[in-house]
Amino acid sequence: MSRVHLVARYASRILLAAGAFALTYAAYLTIDSRMYQATERRQFALARQSSPVVAAPVLAAQADGDSIGVIEIPRIGIAVVVVQGDSPAILKRAVGHIADTALPGNAGNVVLAGHRDTFFRPLRDVRVGDAIALKTRQGDFDYVVESTFVVGPADVWVLEARGGHTLTLITCYPFSYIGPAPDRFIVRASRSN
Repeated sequence: MSRVHLVARYASRILLAAGAFALTYAAYLTIDSRMYQATERRQFALARQSSPVVAAPVLAAQADGDSIGVIEIPRIGIAVVVVQGDSPAILKRAVGHIADTALPGNAGNVVLAGHRDTFFRPLRDVRVGDAIALKTRQGDFDYVVESTFVVGPADVWVLEARGGHTLTLITCYPFSYIGPAPDRFIVRASRSN
């Protein structure tokens, strides 16, 4: 066997092994996030059954990793657990609430971030007028999408409070980009209840 054939054989085995590893890792991430979501949703449902919803709910500060609630956008099929924090570990399993932004029920800008490759991919189909429900143990908050736009990653002004009760969703953009995306897709909604 020639040296070229031998190198080609080893290269094909290495590439096959790398592909198998990548598929296994992707499967692990998918299974892990689905199991986490199922567990958190079950705990959320039990907590809501055992504690009454208050008339004027206000959430207190949360520790990173604490479950805040569930965000639902029915028209595009989003229903995902929201957790305090935006670390890579949190965003692999849930949508994260950005620290130092308003918590649901408080006046200000509630800012949530999620990966475009996982939970926030359906945001590419969101439209002005779509309903968003942010359900917490203390109460439910309904929002209506006002606008969508694209900003650069350094445009942190989208985190600032605008007065009233605002919800801002952030994910990477463009949706079809492979690797770390250069921009951010923003969904801005205002509270309707």
